[in-house]
Amino acid sequence: MTNHRKWNYEGKVAFVTGAANGIGQTTALAFAQEGAAVVVADLLEDGAKATARMIEDQGGRALAVRCDVSRPEDVQAALTAATDKFGRLDFAFNNAGIEQPLAYTADISDETFERNLRVNLGGIFYCMKYEIPIMLKNGGGAIVNTSSGAGVVGIRGQGAYCAAKHGVIGLTKSAALEYAKDGVRINAVCPGIIDTPMIGRFTQGTEENRKRMIAQEPIGRLGRPEEIANTVLWLCSDVAGFAIGHAVVVDGGQTAGL
Repeated sequence: MTNHRKWNYEGKVAFVTGAANGIGQTTALAFAQEGAAVVVADLLEDGAKATARMIEDQGGRALAVRCDVSRPEDVQAALTAATDKFGRLDFAFNNAGIEQPLAYTADISDETFERNLRVNLGGIFYCMKYEIPIMLKNGGGAIVNTSSGAGVVGIRGQGAYCAAKHGVIGLTKSAALEYAKDGVRINAVCPGIIDTPMIGRFTQGTEENRKRMIAQEPIGRLGRPEEIANTVLWLCSDVAGFAIGHAVVVDGGQTAGL
């Protein structure tokens, strides 16, 4: 791994969910580049293994674990594997999530609504539920939860997704207040429209739809996964030691005028 490190997380251990691709994969790689051992967790087991191999090929340490964050037993098992392998947990990026098919509120199916809450909000809850006790034993740590720009505004056709992502911010703020004095700092990151496989599914691979997405961004482009990863690593660093309970919006100005 590179010796030109900004944060130098040598000897630290990071747990990243949704790390098979997109923001999660990029952030897992960024933690590894800063010297941290990384537990790569994802429901897509092959994708998690691929990310772990990328880290190892660059000289880092990684453990791939299959984890469905909506299942508490999966989360607990993944974190047990993490501590069995690396002995501690310093950072957690609770990032796994799913999108919602476009539908107005009255047309959202029960299954879609419940699944969005179960994965996008319940997954954050279960991760923190089992991460926090480990960090308390270590003497502290930092957690960053992925909300969204949809966690701070309403979006037509995205009621279930918005409900879950707003919930992530409320859960983050409450937990942050509860554990701040114990040295566990908890924040959320709220990405705008980031160029990831999820956005690829939204645009259905068409240039016309991609242009529509770009038009929503005042900066005139989609965000890059690296821009979210940099925010997460900063939030986990000692430099951000006074940042507690915040929802940091990184969206190219999309919500600035709302």
